[in-house]
Amino acid sequence: MKNKKIVFLALGVIILFTLSTFAETKKLEEIGRYSLVRIKGQVPTEEVMKTLLEKYAADIKYGFDLAGYGDLFLPFMDQIKESAFKEKEIAIGDKFMWMLFRSRGKVKVVEDLEWAGKEALPVFSFTVVRGYMHYEIVMPKPCGNISLVKVEEIIPDAVCDIQVEPEKANINDPISVDMSGSQNAKSMEVEVFNAEGKKITTKTLTPDSPKWQTKFDKPGEYVFKAKAFNVKGTPSTNPCDAKTYINHPPTCQLLATPEEDYITKPFSFDATGSADSDGEVVKANFEIVDETGNVVDTHATDKPFSWDMIFNEPGLYTVTVVVTDDFGAMSEPCRAEINVKEKKLYVLADVGLLQAKGSHGPYIDGRLGIAFMLPSNFSLFLEGGGALAMKDEPWKSFMLMNTILNYHFDPVYVGAGLGLNTQVRVDREQTDVFLLGNIGVNIFNNYTTIGSIFFEGQGPIGEERSFSKHHKLILGFRLLF
Repeated sequence: MKNKKIVFLALGVIILFTLSTFAETKKLEEIGRYSLVRIKGQVPTEEVMKTLLEKYAADIKYGFDLAGYGDLFLPFMDQIKESAFKEKEIAIGDKFMWMLFRSRGKVKVVEDLEWAGKEALPVFSFTVVRGYMHYEIVMPKPCGNISLVKVEEIIPDAVCDIQVEPEKANINDPISVDMSGSQNAKSMEVEVFNAEGKKITTKTLTPDSPKWQTKFDKPGEYVFKAKAFNVKGTPSTNPCDAKTYINHPPTCQLLATPEEDYITKPFSFDATGSADSDGEVVKANFEIVDETGNVVDTHATDKPFSWDMIFNEPGLYTVTVVVTDDFGAMSEPCRAEINVKEKKLYVLADVGLLQAKGSHGPYIDGRLGIAFMLPSNFSLFLEGGGALAMKDEPWKSFMLMNTILNYHFDPVYVGAGLGLNTQVRVDREQTDVFLLGNIGVNIFNNYTTIGSIFFEGQGPIGEERSFSKHHKLILGFRLLF
């Protein structure tokens, strides 16, 4: 029993000694005897070291796995090709987390190592970046061993970048916000303020979705103030804002003169009073519609923004104008109503040659009256005047008056009516009542003044007077004004 206790005690001492030995930092007093990479000649240059690392890539991978840093191998090999080594010295007493070396042809790793040489150890230093972790790896110049010296987590500050386009736009135009230029950002935030400094909206973006499109329905300047946040949520500190200006649309003004007039009379539409607060008006678009909403005519013009129009049909018309400024913004429509009338009442004047049956006494005929334009293309003429005899007795000058109902199918009209004339010959009764018919052709018609050539025949009423012996024929010119 006593011997067993002695044995257990001895084993315990050995285990404690062994653990103590393993736990102690190992001292490295010299370098070069157990080189991981075999180097010939003098201390190699940086380029030679990179070539050797490529040559021994398989051994290096094995060593990284052995050290428990297998996921660091590929970043190490990729980054070392493009980056430059730094030359530095490991001071006496400085430590290595681990070092890869070769012993008896095998790659091995030793951890918790301290440089205990007689002087500082010259090394090539290189930092491998993997995510936010920075690994400082060194290779002593006298040999090709690879050592991990330090591991740090370095979370960079976020750098904010915002681009807003366009710098100037019209109401409801799309405004594009782009924060893809931000760096080291986990998220970004944009606040939008109007010209009065009031916050309009806030938008959160991410590196996977760094763009945003918005629009504004009111004119003025808008400011975008942005921040970027790193993985710890720390906001960026660099200035990060942008502006856009929403153009004020122009305001239109329309003056229609006259508000009421006849067909063929010119109407004037004037939009020169239109204005733009942050630019100038460059174009006016007019449109005229009738009472049923059908577009009658349109007109686009630059300065002086006016239009004269003549109407050939009566009715109530609505005139609309929209003006455009030098940035393409359009105003709200301005409207005015005009009443285009058709002339219904004319003064009538006839002059012509009249032949009266009975050796056909020649006369110069002249009549005045009024003409009423009736619906459905009818008209009513009421006129009276006299006929001046061009021969002596038995012919004599006489007075006449008549009423004619006409039907018009432009430019021709035909009609019939009833008339009365005083004594034509000294050998006839005092007055005649007659039926008449006429046909005319308009030679001009501007709706307010109408001129026509007409032919008229008159025949007496009564059995004792035959048309063949007592008719009158007139060829003349008729003016309605």
